[in-house]
Amino acid sequence: MRKTLLSLIIGATVLTLAACGGGSSTNDGSGTSGTTGTEGTGNTSTVNAEQVFQANCASCHANNLSGGVGPNLQHIGSQLDEAQILSVIENGKGAMPAGLIKGDEAKAVAAWLAEHK
Repeated sequence: MRKTLLSLIIGATVLTLAACGGGSSTNDGSGTSGTTGTEGTGNTSTVNAEQVFQANCASCHANNLSGGVGPNLQHIGSQLDEAQILSVIENGKGAMPAGLIKGDEAKAVAAWLAEHK
């Protein structure tokens, strides 16, 4: 019984880490839906923050930000500011690995999440 339970826990952990870190971002530069998330960052490139989130973060935080393996982010902007969110994206926190998204995409997602109050 203990071996079965341990196997299930290890298997779930491996799947969780693979799901959170397995996505790759593809930005075609189209900027569809008008969501850039770059206001106030000094960045003029167009990044669709919501698409980046869906491709890289939704497997843990859910498509609607309600959480799952990762915490609920529906109101994260009322808890953390853009710089703090960017720090978590870049450096990781808890079970979340660092650097799943980088550069302009990380900045855009941080700005987009900061708007969720």
